[in-house]
Amino acid sequence: MSCGNHETDCSEVLSEVWLFLDHECDEKRKNLLATHLEECHPCLEQYGIEEHLKALLAKKCGGEHAPEELKQRLRDKIRQSQAAAPQPTPE
Repeated sequence: MSCGNHETDCSEVLSEVWLFLDHECDEKRKNLLATHLEECHPCLEQYGIEEHLKALLAKKCGGEHAPEELKQRLRDKIRQSQAAAPQPTPE
């Protein structure tokens, strides 16, 4: 896909948009992608959708931790199970 006269092809930019969002590309590539996104409305629109999706996923799926009481109960149950399990006999 290409929508204009850009140094980088649109399909290439869109295939790397998650790397750009996650800050996982080097500075040169980051600048190249940012320039393309500034100049290309269709890619910028797609980038906005991806950015919104990433933020939504982080909000809904990230950062939740099990309560400390639950973790402790699970640890206790695991220890009880291990203690109650028959020990292998040496051969």
